[in-house]
Amino acid sequence: MILEMDPIISALFFLLHVAAADCTGGPLVDVIIDRYDIPRVCPREVQTEDFIRYHFNGSLFADGKKFDSSHDRGKAFISQVGLGRLITGMDRGLQGMCVNERRRITVPPHLAFGSIGAGGIIPADAVLVYDVLLLDIWNAEDKVQSRTISKPETCTRTTAPSDFLRYHYNGTLLSGETFDSSHSSNKTYDAYLGQGDLIPGMDEGLVGMCVGERRIIIVPPFLAYGENGYGTTVPPQATLVFEVLLVDVFNPKDDLIVEVKEVPEGCTRRTVAGDYIRYHYNGTFQDGVAFDSSYQRNSTYNTYIGMGYVIRGMDKALQGLCMGEKRRITVPPHLAYGEEGVGELIPGSAVLVFDIHVIDFHNPNDAVEIKVTHKPQECNVISEADDLIQYCYNCSLMDGTLDQFNSPSTTTLGGNKVIQGLEEGLSGMCVGEKREVVVPPHWGHGENGAAGVPKSAVLLFELELVELQKGVPEGYMFVWLGDGPDPLFPAMDLNGDKEVPLEEFSSFIMIQVKEGKGRLRPGLDSDGIIKDMFDNQDLNKDGRIIEDELKPEGDEESEATKRDEL
Repeated sequence: MILEMDPIISALFFLLHVAAADCTGGPLVDVIIDRYDIPRVCPREVQTEDFIRYHFNGSLFADGKKFDSSHDRGKAFISQVGLGRLITGMDRGLQGMCVNERRRITVPPHLAFGSIGAGGIIPADAVLVYDVLLLDIWNAEDKVQSRTISKPETCTRTTAPSDFLRYHYNGTLLSGETFDSSHSSNKTYDAYLGQGDLIPGMDEGLVGMCVGERRIIIVPPFLAYGENGYGTTVPPQATLVFEVLLVDVFNPKDDLIVEVKEVPEGCTRRTVAGDYIRYHYNGTFQDGVAFDSSYQRNSTYNTYIGMGYVIRGMDKALQGLCMGEKRRITVPPHLAYGEEGVGELIPGSAVLVFDIHVIDFHNPNDAVEIKVTHKPQECNVISEADDLIQYCYNCSLMDGTLDQFNSPSTTTLGGNKVIQGLEEGLSGMCVGEKREVVVPPHWGHGENGAAGVPKSAVLLFELELVELQKGVPEGYMFVWLGDGPDPLFPAMDLNGDKEVPLEEFSSFIMIQVKEGKGRLRPGLDSDGIIKDMFDNQDLNKDGRIIEDELKPEGDEESEATKRDEL
């Protein structure tokens, strides 16, 4: 506010102090200025028509008696310089002052209140001394000043009207006195730009900033809080200085921003809604401050895609990816956690940046995927249920980690000795055949995982069938490959003595195996199997089998081929 005053009343509102009379002791002929405290940096000096805000103590030179003080009133004085609104001595004495400068201005009577004085307070022909501290300076022609202190090397987007900003600031008066700071509350200031949410000077000064940029913005009073000031923190007609750090920016019309960083060669399948995905991520705000990371937990983030289990932006962004792909995904708050944020972890209206790496994905309907990489020219016998097989394998996760190698392993197909997906991958193979087999988790170790295998992990097996022994049906110890001898007992009775001890029985069975007429259950001790078979036929347990024991009344099946729990 500009104070208009006549010369007598104006003397009650000014300050300064006499430096000295002239050296002859005669009357002063001009203002004497003592600049006893000058700031090191003075970007601007008071000129005619400038408005200033300052504190003063005014006293009489003759006896030092104080006649006025802005300090006593608790309110700085505001006026315009050089247009006759102040006594002439003050109009001259304030010229060239810097903010935070202290001066003593000694004003002779003819440049003050002359031979008349002022209302009984200032005597006639009084020399006045004003002790002045300049707090602020501005001009009606001033504009918002902005100066970048630091700026990121890359800046893909700058602020524009209608954007929503989150920024930190320190707010000071031109004199350096702090009036507010977002840092002290540890919370950004959030507002729309150019929508009247901010003082006009900030609406202008924040335009064109990059996230991570630091800027000094100087706002003249008429573009700040003007004549009224703001509460007890910002005085009337105060120039404001803001040191701003832009933390975040988005526009309500923003969509996802997806930047593909790396795509593996040979991508034949991409994620779709309904798939289950495992991925690693680093989560940061736009200014690079981290808020979460799956790497720190040493565990992937696992979820279904497109089913509402994650924020909307991620549900959308996780579609169309390959295994092993790396992407940077920028999610505006209306597709993330909105105005509320998440507790102390994610502020309201925060833009989130995710750097993701897809480890694997699958669909609950996926079957085992088998790719034959080598097959022998001759392939007459293939593996099937009950066969005893020997195989080599490499097992890894889809990102190449884990990488378990095993020298020849042995198993019986169909015996539930290995995971279901591996059973599937080992079936129908020839000796010497090689395969790559992709096993989704519902064919592998499922949601719980296993030692060294994460939960819901897709597995990749590289298989080679080394050896194959054809098996017998579950529950059998021996089967005939074709029709057995008929009648059976005479064939078993090798010496024709009408009785078959264990040694003779064993010789008979081994002859059948050697001649390819019968097969023992593979993978088990042949002597043990034959002893069990013999004991099953030796009904009276006298150590020999006779024909009546081989064919009990009513039993049409040979005990040599009877089902038995091993």
